[in-house]
Amino acid sequence: MTKTFTKTVSRRTLITVAASCLFASAPAWAQSGAPLRVILPVGAGSGVDTIVRAAQNALSKALGGQSVVIENLPGAGGITGTSALVKAAPDGNTVAFISNNHAVNPSVFKTIPYDSLTDITPITVVGGSPFVLVVNPAKVPAKNAKEMQALLKAKPGGFNMGSSGNGTIIHLAGEMFVDAAGVQVQHIPYKGMGPMMADIIGGQVEFGVAAVAAAQGHLASGRMKAIGVMGKERVASLPDVPTIAEQGFPDVDVAGWFAMIGPKGLPSAQVDRLHKAVVAAFNDPDVKATMAKQDNVIHPTTPDAAVKFLKSEQDRYARLVSKANIKLD
Repeated sequence: MTKTFTKTVSRRTLITVAASCLFASAPAWAQSGAPLRVILPVGAGSGVDTIVRAAQNALSKALGGQSVVIENLPGAGGITGTSALVKAAPDGNTVAFISNNHAVNPSVFKTIPYDSLTDITPITVVGGSPFVLVVNPAKVPAKNAKEMQALLKAKPGGFNMGSSGNGTIIHLAGEMFVDAAGVQVQHIPYKGMGPMMADIIGGQVEFGVAAVAAAQGHLASGRMKAIGVMGKERVASLPDVPTIAEQGFPDVDVAGWFAMIGPKGLPSAQVDRLHKAVVAAFNDPDVKATMAKQDNVIHPTTPDAAVKFLKSEQDRYARLVSKANIKLD
C-alpha cells in the first residue's frame, strides 16, 4: 500500500517537474501567446514597408511559428514610430525596422523624444536599397539629368519636388541633386513615400526621389520615369538607367539601408533570438528572390556591428545636413 502510494507520488512529481521545466524554458512569447509586433516608422508602400512585408511569413516561420504583426506608424520622419518602439517593454515582443531617417533626425530636429543611440537596442543592419530620381513624364519631359537640370534652371522655383517628409533621407537625397544641379525648386513634404509617389503620378508634384523597390511598378507602367540612380552603381532591374553621378553630377551618392532594433534594455538572449530569426528569414529562398528582384542588397550584420554603423551614419548625416542647412522645429 505504502509502496504503491510512493510510486504514484513520484510519477506525478516527475511529470509536474518536467512540465514546469518545459514551461520555464519556453520563450516569453510562447508562454503569453503574444505576436511579434513589428513597428514600421514609415507609410505603407515605402521601400522598407515593401521589404519587410516580403519577409513577414519567413520571419514568423523562423521564430517557430510566432505570428508577426506589422504596424505602420509614419510621421515626423520616423519619430512617431520610433517613439512607440522606445516606450515598448523590452520583452522581445516589439521591434522596429528603421532606415536612414533614424540617423538623420538628430541633426534636423531641434529636439526628439528619445536618444537615437542609447534608447534602443540595435539587433542588425539587414541590408540596403537603391534610390532613384523619378519624374512625372508628362510634367517633366526630360530624358536625363542634364535635360532635367536645364528645365529646372529655365524656371527657378517653378517645379515642385516631393519627399517623404521634412528632413527625411528622401528629402536629403532630393536636396543633394538640387544642390549639385544648382537649381531652385519648391519642396513639398508628405507623410511617407506612398503619398508622395501618388502625387507625382497625379501631377501635383513633378519629381522626387524614391526607393527602387517602391517605384518599380510605377516605372514599369510608365506612370513615372526614372531619370537616374542616386548611388554609385546601376541596378539590375533598371539596366538602361545611368546613375546621376555618371551623368555629370559626381557628388550625388546616396542609398537606403534598413535595420532591426528593439527597445533599450532588450536582454541578450532576445537579441540573439531575433537576430537569428532575421538572418534565417532573409535567407529564405523566396525572400532572397524577392530581394534580388527589388535590387536590395542583403548582408545582415552582427548586433555589435549594428551599434557602430548607426553611430557612424549619424555622424555622416550630421555633416550632410549642415551643408544643406536643413533645420526643423
